Amino acid sequence: MSNPDISRVFALQQKHQWTMKASSAAERQALLQKLYDAVKAHGDEIIAAVQKDTRKPAQEVTMTEVGGLLANIQRNIDNVAEWMQPQAVQTSMNPADSAQIIPEARGVCLILGPWNFPLGLTFGPLAAAIAAGNCCMVKLTDLCPNTASVAAKIIKEAFDEKEVALFEGDVSVATELLDLPFNHIFFTGSTRVGKIVMAAAAKHLATVTLELGGKSPVIIDEGADIDKIATDLAGAKQFNGGQACICPDYVFVKGDQKDKLVNAFQEKVKANLYDENGAIKKENIAQIVNPQNFNRVKGLFDDAVAHGAKVAVGGTLEEDSLTVHPTMLTDVKPDMKILQEEIFGPVLPVMTYENIDEVIDYIEQRDKPLALYVYSNNDATIETVLSKTSSGGVTVNGVFSHYLENNLPFGGVNGSGMGSYHGKFGFQAFSHQRAVYRHHVA
Repeated sequence: MSNPDISRVFALQQKHQWTMKASSAAERQALLQKLYDAVKAHGDEIIAAVQKDTRKPAQEVTMTEVGGLLANIQRNIDNVAEWMQPQAVQTSMNPADSAQIIPEARGVCLILGPWNFPLGLTFGPLAAAIAAGNCCMVKLTDLCPNTASVAAKIIKEAFDEKEVALFEGDVSVATELLDLPFNHIFFTGSTRVGKIVMAAAAKHLATVTLELGGKSPVIIDEGADIDKIATDLAGAKQFNGGQACICPDYVFVKGDQKDKLVNAFQEKVKANLYDENGAIKKENIAQIVNPQNFNRVKGLFDDAVAHGAKVAVGGTLEEDSLTVHPTMLTDVKPDMKILQEEIFGPVLPVMTYENIDEVIDYIEQRDKPLALYVYSNNDATIETVLSKTSSGGVTVNGVFSHYLENNLPFGGVNGSGMGSYHGKFGFQAFSHQRAVYRHHVA
């Protein structure tokens, strides 16, 4: 059954888009400030709702869904006036003429959010869209109804529906939204759904930004600091229960370093998540979001073990609490499902290699990942990896940093996504770069 409000609000926004497009930096800052204030005012409700929907530790929710989001909105407030400035271009035909590139709003945009960071990865793009002067219709995933309810309250407090409107509901609501001729669609989620979104956008020739995922590899070179690497990997797999699009998905390590990596990873996990009696610290571990995803991760784990993978660390999967303890698998092989599908959980397969060319060949033959991590003290090895692989982004001797640095674009390539955002790049994602040539009149 269709929602008449969807078509009604879309018509309002189509009419109002020209007012938004012509808005000044100060007017856009005022809208963003309203969003900032509403998010801040409902911080406690956000934390409670996200916890109820996703079962994350409170400190993670506070950091990502409130603190990080507020910083994101503030960044747009602080910089939108600069980002809006036209860029002068040297004319090649007549030096008396002038030329500019003017960033202009795309128009009416649709933003579809994911479940793993339901508010931050929906309202973050929204802040960029508002800074760029767009009208927006927003839909959070139906897997997070409590967060969607709080988000709807925030949107109503901060905006008129002709500026921004949020629609709650199941997949049918998203499907109805996708039937509309939006100017731009911003989607964060799985590659499978990303293809559906892109097909829907093609009907109206809408531009798209697709923030997807993939199997992000970790390459450990000989001589790299195994203790630091283990700390990074244990923390990455603990964060949100490994349910992050840039989470390390599998590891390549030299054969003679494998045992050292396993032992160090085990120690780091123990220090992070278990008390002196060996009991897990519930407040520090994120559970799997729902039974469907728990069973999916368990299926990948069970298939790997059944085909010869060894449980080197962890291996405890608690169905009653939907908790997967951080787990490391060795003796994994490329034909196992766990090396063919994105894990999106705290399970980390480890493969060994002898020559860096083996690693590069493996990565080259597969879909381009969203992230790639390389640990090495050898600049030549790092440059070889960079020149012979492709990924959305790269962090060298660390994890997540290319995502956290807002002066870098964040996005995927091909199967891991299309387009990028963060900081100025988010403003650009929601802007058309309009070419303007002015002839000199004597």
